Amino acid sequence: MIRRLLSTFTVTALFAALAAAVPTTADALPAKAAPHAPTGTVAHACGAATSGKAACLAQYRTDIHGGRGLRGPSAHARPGTQAASLPSGYGPADLRSAYKLPSAGGANQTVAIVDAYDDPNAEADLAVYRQTYGLSACTTANGCFHKVDQRGTTTSLPTPDPGWSQEISLDVDMVSATCPGCRILLVEADSSSYEDLAAAVDTAVRLGATEVSNSYGGPEYSGIMDMASHYNHPGVPILASSGDSGFVNEASYPASLSSVISVGGTSLTKASNARGWTEAAWGSPNGIHGAAGSGCSAWIDKPAWQKDTHCDMRTVSDVSAVADPLTGVAVYDTYGIGSHAGWLVFGGTSASSPIIAGVFALAGNGSQINDASYLYAHADKLFDVTSGSNGYPNGGYDCGGDYLCNALPGYDGPTGLGTPNGLGAF
Repeated sequence: MIRRLLSTFTVTALFAALAAAVPTTADALPAKAAPHAPTGTVAHACGAATSGKAACLAQYRTDIHGGRGLRGPSAHARPGTQAASLPSGYGPADLRSAYKLPSAGGANQTVAIVDAYDDPNAEADLAVYRQTYGLSACTTANGCFHKVDQRGTTTSLPTPDPGWSQEISLDVDMVSATCPGCRILLVEADSSSYEDLAAAVDTAVRLGATEVSNSYGGPEYSGIMDMASHYNHPGVPILASSGDSGFVNEASYPASLSSVISVGGTSLTKASNARGWTEAAWGSPNGIHGAAGSGCSAWIDKPAWQKDTHCDMRTVSDVSAVADPLTGVAVYDTYGIGSHAGWLVFGGTSASSPIIAGVFALAGNGSQINDASYLYAHADKLFDVTSGSNGYPNGGYDCGGDYLCNALPGYDGPTGLGTPNGLGAF
């Protein structure tokens, strides 16, 4: 049952009390520092969420300029072969290596991407991305790619928008990276209103999506109860980004819904250890480069399968993947962004949600997934992220050494249960 048990004031007071209760002496359990200190400058693709509307959660590097000259090929690879010179940012082989994913699979899966507004260049840009990395073509003509409006038609697509077009490019590229054999269904809502986005989710499921990724969100509000049923489709994993603002006093919506799998974010770095990679909770000083969203819902009851103890309501997040734009992924986007058009390095939990959607598709187990409970029952098959923090000690919210804003052994807010280690948890 969904009900509002705590007011915003109560939740804020609860977090303040929690921070005050955490010891600050040497006997406190400190958050481990991230094992790297990447640098760069970052911009948000979309503006902030406003009342009744969501914001896309894509971020891109402004110190790495776009265009075909970005360490990338002007003549793209032959089908089945990867270009000799690759763009900056992690590509499909990196994500397969980091998360121990198979290179094949997903042939009977359709991953839906729900976003607002139209990206007129979505299919053409996707073709460049896939050809560059030697992935098979995914087009309308061969039945792999399909773009519709929130009603499921192709005759009245929404107004184009450059910021959401960047989001769309990020989403379809990340599904391609993790599940190149999957079909991609892009459902474009008429606007960023929650009513339109919710309608697009229903359309995605009606048209046969086996997984649905939602790379958007905003603060919880009184109308979330009205929208909850649209994000509840048993047998179809519904995923949503946990947010890019770090530890907050109310969890991001729709990630806070108990029927939704909330996807947090990490910083991912190559290493000389047995895995070949290290991960930490995505955070940055004062949130200047963003941070993985986490928080305690003020509206949604804690589901029975979630057992963390410092939040009586639904806690965000459940699972995670790379989201730090300073350790970001390569994306190809050309619509309406001037000198930044072309290859870009992206991050935000907008990246981690479609990555995890692709992993669910590779596992092919979606018909058994009604919510995040399957992940909680198989948490031992994930990489446990135990370092880093998404709190802002010098400003904003901070919870001391608590798991709500620090990656610690076991469950924590910024990274949930952890990141993919093969397909066993999915």
